[in-house]
Amino acid sequence: MDRYVVPIESSTNPKSIRRPRWKRTAIELNGCIESKYKRVMCGLLVQSYSQIGVFPHLYHIDGRPCQTHMNRVMSFAGLDHQGSFRRHGVSALEFDNQKLDYLSAGWKEDETKHLLHISTSRHLDSVRWNPANQDEVACTSLKSCEVLIYDIGYVSSDPVEILTKRASVTIHGSDIVTGLSDIAFTSDDSRVFASDTYGSINIWDRRRGSFPSVELTTNSHNALNSIQLNVENQIVYGAGKQGMIYMWDLRGGRTSAAFQSHKEAYHPPMASVKVSSLLEKIKSLKAQSHIVPKDIHSINLDPTSSYRLAFHLDDGWTGSDITNLSYFIKPSWLSTNSIYAVGSASDKGLHLLDFFPDPSSPCHVDCSEEMVNSSRQNGFIPLSEDVSACATHPQNGFIVAGTKQASLLMIGQRKKSLHGDEGP
Repeated sequence: MDRYVVPIESSTNPKSIRRPRWKRTAIELNGCIESKYKRVMCGLLVQSYSQIGVFPHLYHIDGRPCQTHMNRVMSFAGLDHQGSFRRHGVSALEFDNQKLDYLSAGWKEDETKHLLHISTSRHLDSVRWNPANQDEVACTSLKSCEVLIYDIGYVSSDPVEILTKRASVTIHGSDIVTGLSDIAFTSDDSRVFASDTYGSINIWDRRRGSFPSVELTTNSHNALNSIQLNVENQIVYGAGKQGMIYMWDLRGGRTSAAFQSHKEAYHPPMASVKVSSLLEKIKSLKAQSHIVPKDIHSINLDPTSSYRLAFHLDDGWTGSDITNLSYFIKPSWLSTNSIYAVGSASDKGLHLLDFFPDPSSPCHVDCSEEMVNSSRQNGFIPLSEDVSACATHPQNGFIVAGTKQASLLMIGQRKKSLHGDEGP
């Protein structure tokens, strides 16, 4: 056998053949998805979204058309004298903790599947589930200083609890009407937070009464449009006019003794920043655009990174001005990979913006055209109506968008059968 073996000369250095790694096999063997591969797949996912369902607001209540639909019809017909000032679209959307997708039952509206319809006789600007009691829903309005809390276990249009903000008094002794723009619960249901149109955040302790026990102030009278609590319920963020973002630390610091007091107290923010001033410091951004202060419609903490706070300005991400400021466009984070979904300010559609903290992200300030390939681009989903708010399902990534026409749009991936037929 040895005579058939050819010896290799010592001077020869054979080179090993390098084969490209099979990514899918590596994932199956290792049991985890590498971050780079996950990023590539996320880019393909963004490009695959489309509108797959429309649910118009046309149903009946007690045999009569819903009042929201009737108001829109009267407004378009010129019979509603307040039509130019009244909002008829969807102002807020949110999934409950059960993460139920109530729109998956069928692609046509089925009135027998409506769970509950509560009429408050006023327009609403924010709606929140109570995370500790999923039978409770809280609502606020820019035209009211009350937080209405409903128990959906009761078939009633009357709230089970009303939290009221104390009236603000000027130096001349007259009351100032301040509406409430946004609301948040702590995870243990002990406190309720609501921002107002006079530059404050009111905190109610539901165990102590219906009036706020603490008021967080901004040292200005500019409206706060949006608030957020961090995961530990220790940091409060507020944002609004002139692109200002404020932060209060409820754990302590220079106002710790006041926060622990049992008397009503007023507290300035621990820190504040102006978005336009921060953007001015980015040389590449300043060189290509004129940066001016803009009002913030909404702020949202990234679910994949608790130290990253997104903001949406009132000129939209496409740079077009919004003339109807009665609509606060409310975006939503996807549950993975730092993708931000926001309705377009100028077109009927939804932007999916990639804010992954890496220079390869198309929204990174240091990103160049050479860094962005076909799988890492921002997505735009053409839709049939103008989006005013959206919410993302935390498990399957589907997006539900509310529109200015009071419809609900389902956005996701179309499924294809082996025969090539498309389905929802």
